[in-house]
Amino acid sequence: MTEVSTPSATQTAPATGGLAYGTRVLITLAAAAVVFAGVWFARDILAPAAVAAVVVIIAHPVRRPLERRGWPSWLATTAVIVVAYLILAILGTLLVVASAQFIGMLPDYADELAATVQAVYDWLTSLGMTSEAAASAAESIDPKTLLAFAAGVADAVLGAATAFFFVLAYVIFMAADASGLSRSGRVFASAAADVIGARYFSGVRRYYVVNASFGLVVAVLDGLFLWWIGVPIPIVWAILAFVTNFIPNIGFVIGLIPPAVLALVVGGWPLALAVVLAYCVINVVLQVLVQPKFVSDAVGLSLTLTFFSVVFWTLVIGPIGAILCIPLTLLVRALLLEPDRGAVPLRRLSGDPQAERT
Repeated sequence: MTEVSTPSATQTAPATGGLAYGTRVLITLAAAAVVFAGVWFARDILAPAAVAAVVVIIAHPVRRPLERRGWPSWLATTAVIVVAYLILAILGTLLVVASAQFIGMLPDYADELAATVQAVYDWLTSLGMTSEAAASAAESIDPKTLLAFAAGVADAVLGAATAFFFVLAYVIFMAADASGLSRSGRVFASAAADVIGARYFSGVRRYYVVNASFGLVVAVLDGLFLWWIGVPIPIVWAILAFVTNFIPNIGFVIGLIPPAVLALVVGGWPLALAVVLAYCVINVVLQVLVQPKFVSDAVGLSLTLTFFSVVFWTLVIGPIGAILCIPLTLLVRALLLEPDRGAVPLRRLSGDPQAERT
């Protein structure tokens, strides 16, 4: 009688090439949590570095035409640093001017603000709201609250001076390193990674150039309209409109609320409604209907992910994260998802147009 051999456990067990998919996902999420917690603790150092990196990425294309004309490398690097410093100087000047104008305006309208607070309180209580809730809502435009906010803005601007010093230093070092990488012709370990890196750098440049262009148009139109209807310090609100144009999705609302409240103070509900309608027409047409057509190829992020990026990066590295959220999210995708062929579905969910061609 012939014996039938029974396969051993080692013969019948399926071969596994590594950890199960679910385990890998959990390990990845845990590692990401640890990394982002570290970024949060080091945000005072990393936030200036992120600002400097974005500015150098924007200014770096100045190098190529200069080197083609025979400029030595050190002089082309100096030109990149000068352009980067000009960008930072313009932004710093805008913030200082806006802060000074805002702080100087508040005492002149203290009586009007107090009267508006009382009017808002009376209106809310007439609608049936409790006195405590009405008082809490009206406090947002109370002169004391606005003065405290103005002092906080001034402190933030002064506190940024220290971080600004680090940004200036980072710009010098990053521009010099970028010069060496450009001469080497290879930045990453493979040609495919170089393509991903080049796409990321060009996308960041295109995103900020387009946003700055549209932000300037929006700021000029908003400022001229506010000046025409008599809203005080229109230059401050124009600067605010320019800066908030770099904040996806919610920047328009942030830029609208202060001038609308001030219009309510100086001209009542009709003037405030005029500001809201004008902002909606100008900003919605340019920022919602026209601008996305110019940045869609550069960004390629879904609306949900874009909104989440604003909230997430603001939490991780502070208010500057709202402005840097798009390049930071694109960097995470470029480093973690784009080199991985198995991550194509996640790239499609993120809105990456390149994933459709993979």
